[in-house]
Amino acid sequence: MPALAISNLQIIGPELAIAWSDGEESYFPLEALRRACPCAACTGEADVMGNVERPGRSFGPNSFALKSYEFVGGYGFQPRWADGHATGIFSFEYLRRLAKELAD
Repeated sequence: MPALAISNLQIIGPELAIAWSDGEESYFPLEALRRACPCAACTGEADVMGNVERPGRSFGPNSFALKSYEFVGGYGFQPRWADGHATGIFSFEYLRRLAKELAD
């Protein structure tokens, strides 16, 4: 089975549309995508004891505007938001799971 890959990606108004190499399509409201950012600054990071301290997050008017993006290796998508946040790397598998969660 070939590795999952993005064959096309478009920003359409307030949504990100992804066409996958297996023929599936996913649609993400940009606000939902930003709120699901998997980086340590957004979701927290475990200490040596395994405790996760979740940071407080606040969003401003530019938080949900996707300024640019890049692909990371053959496994991920890294958005750059208009408010300067750019540390989240969304693996392709995470994006597929997130798309299913948002569709439910």
